[in-house]
Amino acid sequence: MSMLRELASAARRHLAPRASATTPALLRIAVGGYHLWHVGSRRKLYRGVHRTDPASFDPVGPARVLRRPLPPRIADALLDASLVTGALFTAGIAHRVTGPVHSALQTWNFSYRNSWSMVFHHENTLVLHTMVLGVAPAADALSFDALVRDGAACPPRRSWMYGATPTVMNAAVTITYLLAGIAKFTGGAGTSWADGANMRGQVAFDALRKEMLGEESSPLGRALYPHQGLFTVMAAVSLVLELGAPLALADRRLGRLFALGAFCMHWGIKVIMRITFPYNLSGVLYLPFLLMPPPDPRA
Repeated sequence: MSMLRELASAARRHLAPRASATTPALLRIAVGGYHLWHVGSRRKLYRGVHRTDPASFDPVGPARVLRRPLPPRIADALLDASLVTGALFTAGIAHRVTGPVHSALQTWNFSYRNSWSMVFHHENTLVLHTMVLGVAPAADALSFDALVRDGAACPPRRSWMYGATPTVMNAAVTITYLLAGIAKFTGGAGTSWADGANMRGQVAFDALRKEMLGEESSPLGRALYPHQGLFTVMAAVSLVLELGAPLALADRRLGRLFALGAFCMHWGIKVIMRITFPYNLSGVLYLPFLLMPPPDPRA
């Protein structure tokens, strides 16, 4: 029993260390601000999707409760409501209410939008991060709530809950990367994916598809294609990052190294294949790794 208690204590010191209230507050502002930009800049696109031919509606996620599309005006209103709650969430106004409500609206709107086309997986992590922050004490600093309750933007509060918030957010990220790595091995290519040939073929196929559809493929992708060895290295690096992602939770330095590697990997995908993962490319996705507080000292 003493060994189990020691292990539990060590896990708590590393995964939920005492931290300042500003730690989750900064994450709330960054994630909320990103949502406002991401959805606000695409508002016209979403409204157009709401008016797509109902025959194209194939509900996913929570939208599966629908047998037919919502009237466009209702879908528009839910979208605009998420922008309102997003602003309240970011400002930290009545967070205990607006946090969960904003998370629910965001989840619904992304699921509804994905029900009309391909599923945009890059939004999944944004949804998970918002869920965590929506129920966490993320407005105890740098918020309207803090000004009203404590009379200060940065009250001297410290708690293990503030340190646990980025850990839970990081866990959500590492699980998604681990699943991506496992999927590579369980797919048709199997373990041969590591030799880079499959990645090279994907780059070639994507470039050909773009050119056939009248889009311009990446010049860098065409320049790299003859170099099989480079694709072997890139495939190996991606597998190490994805399969080793859970190790980023064990140590702050490993977490920051993973964040840097994954951030560079997604920018590499963008310049080689012109495939964009907006939340990853913004860097906001990796901010919890950078803000993870140091472990508590041994008692």
